[in-house]
Amino acid sequence: MTTAGRQRLAVPDVAGVESPTLGLRANWRQFWLLVLVNAFVGAMVGLERTVLPLIAERDFGLASKTAALSFIAAFGVVKAFTNFFAGQLGDRFGRRRVLVAGWLFGLPVPLMVMWAPSWWWIVAANVLLGINQGLAWSATVIMKIDLVGPARRGFAMGLNEFAGYLAVALSAYASGEIASRYGLRPEPFYLGVAFAAIGLALSLFLVRDTTAHVFHEASRISAARGRLESIPRTRELFALVSWRDPALFSASQAGLVNNLNDGLGWGLFPLFFAAVGLSLREIAVLAFIYPATWGVMQLWTGALSDRIGRKWLIVAGMVLQGFALVVMAAVRGVAPWLLTGALLGVGTAMVYPTLLAAIGDVAHPSWRGRAVGIYRFWRDVGYAMGALTAGLLADAFGMAAAIAAIGVLTAASGCLVAARMPETRPNV
Repeated sequence: MTTAGRQRLAVPDVAGVESPTLGLRANWRQFWLLVLVNAFVGAMVGLERTVLPLIAERDFGLASKTAALSFIAAFGVVKAFTNFFAGQLGDRFGRRRVLVAGWLFGLPVPLMVMWAPSWWWIVAANVLLGINQGLAWSATVIMKIDLVGPARRGFAMGLNEFAGYLAVALSAYASGEIASRYGLRPEPFYLGVAFAAIGLALSLFLVRDTTAHVFHEASRISAARGRLESIPRTRELFALVSWRDPALFSASQAGLVNNLNDGLGWGLFPLFFAAVGLSLREIAVLAFIYPATWGVMQLWTGALSDRIGRKWLIVAGMVLQGFALVVMAAVRGVAPWLLTGALLGVGTAMVYPTLLAAIGDVAHPSWRGRAVGIYRFWRDVGYAMGALTAGLLADAFGMAAAIAAIGVLTAASGCLVAARMPETRPNV
């Protein structure tokens, strides 16, 4: 890229102030606090994964799958754009302020779902949920990357996504269990009020900003290279992450397709299982197994990518997800669906933290927040594309055909990573 019109990284030199230390051990208190905070972020979205598609069908009478999945489309579009701006806001105003703002947007969400008199209230609540997830989850991701430095970036992202998606799974199961006993509304969403209040309190009173760690890592890199790094403008950086850099492009398209199939799972799986007569409790178990496996396996897969590299773990994970979806569409019964859901979770775990680690590998600390935001923009556009694609395919050809078609697309995305993406893991 050219250097015309770019800013230069300004590293503050504060006399008498000790530079922060990078690494998981040196920052373990703040790191584990952020893991806990991200668990509450994930729990907010997990509340909806079992019951909201059923609310669309049973409470509001939405027969069209496209209409029933409209709340996911709204969520995905808003979250994508919020991710894009979250990175810029974090670089400009600090990560902690972005995190707190995310929780403030999340506070009304469970109340709106509980009291919704029409379906458009649900869609509006998911607009706020998209802002909550975009700001809060982005902030916790970027802050963990800031804290740990390059050596254990994959492990850090594995822990972050483990906490978030295990909480998604537990929240999905808990909301389904409560709904099976008390009804779809309002009781399952009382949990959401508690999640938002606790997450906001932790972020306000205990989380500390990580801007000093960013400056410290950037100054080390500049010293090693003998020069200050130029900072690309946002327009240049968007092109770099979206298509110009082969590693960043490969990660962005894989992230988009990964969340496309997650949007399918969130919106269509409960309706698919209900259509064959499964009980709400059985649907809750099936809604639990996929994100639970995804969450737990990331403890291993994130660290594995630090040892063996990012590229082929991403390729294998995308192909495994595609295989699981195609088989899921073909089989019938709780046991086969539990197995295919677990396989889908393993494949997603191989991909999710590894993609974030790859972005962190390539991005310079001075523009890392914006790069992560742009990647997460493309990734979460996948929610909207998945909801709309799955709804249209299901309305036209049936739910099984929609699941199988998106499985084939997921495997094709893995093949594109194999063809285009270079290895990004640093030799540290």
